[in-house]
Amino acid sequence: MIKSMTGFGRAEAVTKEWKITVELKSVNHRYLDLNIKMPRKLNLFEGQIRNLMKTYMQRGKVDVFITYEDYTAGSVALKYNRDLAAEYLGYFKEMEEEFQLKNDIGVSALSRYPEVLTMEEQPVNEEKLWTCLEGPLHEACRRFVDTRETEGRNLKNDLLIKLEALDEKVSAVEARSPEVVRVYREKLEAKVHELLEDSQIDDNRIAAEVVIYSDKICNDEETVRLHSHIQGMKKILTEKEGIGRKLDFMAQEMNREANTILSKSNDIEISDIAIDLKTEIEKIREQIQNIE
Repeated sequence: MIKSMTGFGRAEAVTKEWKITVELKSVNHRYLDLNIKMPRKLNLFEGQIRNLMKTYMQRGKVDVFITYEDYTAGSVALKYNRDLAAEYLGYFKEMEEEFQLKNDIGVSALSRYPEVLTMEEQPVNEEKLWTCLEGPLHEACRRFVDTRETEGRNLKNDLLIKLEALDEKVSAVEARSPEVVRVYREKLEAKVHELLEDSQIDDNRIAAEVVIYSDKICNDEETVRLHSHIQGMKKILTEKEGIGRKLDFMAQEMNREANTILSKSNDIEISDIAIDLKTEIEKIREQIQNIE
């Protein structure tokens, strides 16, 4: 199913020990760019998180926000560095004797010196924590994909409408082309009559000039390829994976054909249609940039 690269998903898990919230949001990007922001305590799971998310998405700049609350009373412990406290007191004693100062250091003052008392995180059960984290990760990704698919259906419908309009314009170029040749022949014959007046006109020479002109402005190959590319795009829209890159390549080819039609044309009507073709193709390319 066609998917947009714009998406959003959120999920959370709450247990007696932890509360974990996962939030995803994405915008267009040529490749998959995962930007994960999470507490330091969860950094050990970064590789697993990335591998899990790659099973749900292929392209897009995805911002991942993970928050973590620990409800366990033993998550941190106060650590007393006895040796360091003794070293502080030893230096204070030396300073008292050397400078004849009163040693007024008490317990509360000593405890505030760096590293005497520290908060130390306790080891956690990594397997159990990952199990708690994995659930909301999957759920957030599923919701994320759902929003991408919903937007993708809208993109597909819009592209199909645009492709139909594009096909009609290509048919208009095909319908106009023979008329351009007919008008050119009439003008050429009139010009020759004007120049030669009553002299005999060589119909074979006129026909040869018309053939040369027809070859010069002929856009049959371009219109046939454009019809083919339009049908190819419709087929790609029914595929499951790698849709965005294929469509982008096809749009580039379509734009090349429209440019060729415009460069060959010396007819105002065909030139106007060719400009419309380029405009519509550009609109299609803009939409394709949103497809995964």
